[in-house]
Amino acid sequence: MNGAAHHGDRLARTPVRVSAEYEGIPGDIARGRELARGLLARSRAAHGTEVSDRAVDVVQLVVSELLTNACKYAPGPSLVDLELAEDRVEVSVWDSDPVLPVPAASDPGRIGRHGLEIVRAVCQTFEVHREAVGKRTTAVVRLADA
Repeated sequence: MNGAAHHGDRLARTPVRVSAEYEGIPGDIARGRELARGLLARSRAAHGTEVSDRAVDVVQLVVSELLTNACKYAPGPSLVDLELAEDRVEVSVWDSDPVLPVPAASDPGRIGRHGLEIVRAVCQTFEVHREAVGKRTTAVVRLADA
């Protein structure tokens, strides 16, 4: 068994996680994308995880869209959790607003408000759940291209 496969097996048994809190200030969305990029780069280097360039772009896009919504619509802090396990990364964003988001009807003429449409289109799963305080939005992205 080669080293990359061995490290890949270890990743399958032990998820890799990172979290960060954001306050809705300028630069938070860029910092969220950097958090995702860094986690995926470290996973490639340290664990030999297969992560396609497309997956890196999609995970950053998902973090950006979900964190943008949290900063725009929820008062107070938000929390981004990223977890790699097996062949996927789970992106989870908590915010203090209990109102569940509703994607707008598709309208190519509309300017803006396409974030949830995009996230739902590029992810394997997408869920939103109310919590004791606020809500948690979770999306799953496959690490390797199909």
